[in-house]
Amino acid sequence: MSYRPTVPADLDLVTSWIVTEPVGWISAGRYLADLAENMYRPEWTWIAEAGDRVVGRALWWGPRDSAHPVALDCLDMDPTVGDRAAIAAELIQAALAGFPQPVQYAIKAAGGWRDDPATSSAVGWRRAAAHAAGLTREVERLQFEWAPADGVPPAKGVLRFAEASDEEFLTVFRRIAEGSLDAQTRASLTAKGVDATAREEMDFYLGAPGKRQWWRIAYTPEGEVAGMAIPSATPYNVNVGYLGVVPEFRGCGYVDEVLGEITRIDAANGEPRVTATTDVGNAPMAAAFRRAGYRNTEIRINLSNDLRP
Repeated sequence: MSYRPTVPADLDLVTSWIVTEPVGWISAGRYLADLAENMYRPEWTWIAEAGDRVVGRALWWGPRDSAHPVALDCLDMDPTVGDRAAIAAELIQAALAGFPQPVQYAIKAAGGWRDDPATSSAVGWRRAAAHAAGLTREVERLQFEWAPADGVPPAKGVLRFAEASDEEFLTVFRRIAEGSLDAQTRASLTAKGVDATAREEMDFYLGAPGKRQWWRIAYTPEGEVAGMAIPSATPYNVNVGYLGVVPEFRGCGYVDEVLGEITRIDAANGEPRVTATTDVGNAPMAAAFRRAGYRNTEIRINLSNDLRP
């Protein structure tokens, strides 16, 4: 078995691949579209070969202007190769040797995937391969989606929302991090402390495709900071981004108003689709999404070799 990055002449070998397992995968159309945008690249696309036959592929993704990929988008293996997990692990490791920064891999599946034998098997060998290759930090997340037909949450008028400076937002990032149920935030707090965690969170959203002018801080009728709403975006669609309530106001129902503000901003902008994710373990946030009309569309098993890249 040999492993290598592709060259432009290998394009048909990559795009002719069809996945029949019940997990998310990258079609030829999606690959070609992102290839044209420099988010997939031949040197980031790795294949496993048995003799002259391609038996596996790993599609790595990165922002248009990135020097290195940040995520493994798709991992596929020919089911006839035998130990798919072992070969896939070697394919991931071969690529990781040339990537100097942390990466992540999200396995996408339907809810209740553990109870369906075919889905459980498809997730299982991919998960085992990622762990064997060093992507051992694991968080399971719920993917949600909203569309205008789901209804725009009405403003309750309890909180006032206003634009603010980066420094004011950074202060709220710090406060929201305290007591967070988000696994990524908790791990970062333990490893780096609240100041570095807040700065990295804010820098991430400043660098995302969403517009800075969408950001809002939420205030109580008395003028106290209650939380913040940061609508954001990926290269594909808008998303909820970041929201939170400061510790002293948690349990007051303000999360519904903050999420509603994000949804109202996106609806006013004419967005046909808004996505959101939260950890399976963050039950209060998942409940808030459902109350706001968001639908759970899939599960994502996120695996990484470090904190957020």
